[in-house]
Amino acid sequence: MVSERTRVRIYVDEPFVVSRGQRWAHLTADSADELHAFAERLGLFRQSFQTTPGKPWKDHYDVTESTRELAVRMGAIPESCAEGVERRRKARRQARESSTSR
Repeated sequence: MVSERTRVRIYVDEPFVVSRGQRWAHLTADSADELHAFAERLGLFRQSFQTTPGKPWKDHYDVTESTRELAVRMGAIPESCAEGVERRRKARRQARESSTSR
């Protein structure tokens, strides 16, 4: 059995940007490998992955509202934009703390 602390989770925030006639959200995860695997199951192209080197808490795919709904049906955890921001802040803080404790 996988513990809650080690299980990777996939998250999708609320659609908050309107572009090209669609509402868009972010698909994120606890690890890039799990994010890519889930995105592939959703039918997303790897080229649409957005990352900032050295800042894995920013890794995401932009998804349309309909893809967000499919992601939730497939097991992604829906979160508000505020919850997503807070989760990424924690990840950034943990990354900084672990790099300074070396």
